[in-house]
Amino acid sequence: MNHQIFTWYRSRNKLRQEIRWLEFLSIFALFVAALALFCLNLGNLPLLEGEERTIAQVAKEIAAHPLDSLHWLFPTFQGKPYLTQPPLVHGAIALLYRLIDRQIWTTRLPGAFLAACSVPLLYSLGREIFIARTSAIFAALMYLTLWPVVQHGRLAALDGAVLCFEILTIWCVLRSRRDLRWALGAGIGLSLLGFSHGMMGAVVIAIALVFLAWDTPRLLSSGFFALGLGLGIAPVIAWYVTQSLHYGMPFAATMFGQYFKVSGKHSVSLSLSPLIEIFKFSWPWLIFSLYGLRLAWQERNWGWAKLILVWSGVFLVVVSLFSVQHSEAIVPIYPALALAGGAALGEVGNWPVERPYPRLWASLLSLLALVPIVIGLAIYFEVNFSWFKTVDELSFVVLGALSLTWGFGAILLAQRSEQFISILIWGMYVSWLLLVSSSNWI
Repeated sequence: MNHQIFTWYRSRNKLRQEIRWLEFLSIFALFVAALALFCLNLGNLPLLEGEERTIAQVAKEIAAHPLDSLHWLFPTFQGKPYLTQPPLVHGAIALLYRLIDRQIWTTRLPGAFLAACSVPLLYSLGREIFIARTSAIFAALMYLTLWPVVQHGRLAALDGAVLCFEILTIWCVLRSRRDLRWALGAGIGLSLLGFSHGMMGAVVIAIALVFLAWDTPRLLSSGFFALGLGLGIAPVIAWYVTQSLHYGMPFAATMFGQYFKVSGKHSVSLSLSPLIEIFKFSWPWLIFSLYGLRLAWQERNWGWAKLILVWSGVFLVVVSLFSVQHSEAIVPIYPALALAGGAALGEVGNWPVERPYPRLWASLLSLLALVPIVIGLAIYFEVNFSWFKTVDELSFVVLGALSLTWGFGAILLAQRSEQFISILIWGMYVSWLLLVSSSNWI
């Protein structure tokens, strides 16, 4: 009897170790794949006019001062107080300037590194809400190969930091449902988000509160949860108070007033721009994300469905109202869309053999496969395409890879083969890897 108990404990411990190793390998592989895609060839194109050059200039002026200088807390832009955004990303770039050198790739590296970190974080978040590991893997890989995430994550902008800290915060909120100590982690995530982009911190707080009120309302009345969240948020609150005392009303007017400006006037109006941005740049994963959102609505009694609906719904409404002039403002909604798509692809694996895949999926992929061919012909016949600043052989290779990926995906869908998922994921990853190797990734 004792020998049987010992054998049972030994087999259980062995199974736990295997699961831990599988989790570690999954996270490590996702991180390496993300690093390659987000950090390759960062310095081959000049910084863009606007946000990239502004952030680089602010970082340059910060780096010109010693580390113990208050200038790191009160940065300037061309000698004047910089009040537009908190300086966490700018400070990270300035630190690289001091440690390495002032180069294009060092300017883009902090945002790209944080964007790469967001991929395994999204996988961990998916493991928290999905029963099956495959759904979390699909969500992370879909997120990794969404072009808006790749492009904006590689720029010297705030998007990489926002994506990383947004996912970190929501992951900690989910884990705090089982262990209240994770509320401190959620607060730290919100602080990091607040130090990176003030408005996004407020949006993520709204998402977390609405989700908890729907899914786990007991947490909202927990003193330990409030204490942990408050301790984590304290640093960013202290920073905003310090800025307000130092600059007065101009700080609040500049920091928060910018989100209400529409066409030069202070107002709030509903815009379809976010939906248009998603429709233009989210293919082919938008096909499955829309199905996943429908599935979430049908199964809205489950925690994963509540999170996806609240995350995408709250963020879309806020961005539609307050950020219509910034096309990149929609980027933080893509983790929610990737989770919805992961849920959809995970559901596909549970369908009975006799159930066919929706014909619309194969039809849309077939149409998508024609788009790169049309673009390639237009380039070949010297039609002016603003998408390609310089045309080389690699441009045609990228277009061919996309067309083959979507075409074979449509064929496998029509044949009801689950291999269409692998083809789409690998094809999209290789296509974007080729694109970032070229001079056309911006």
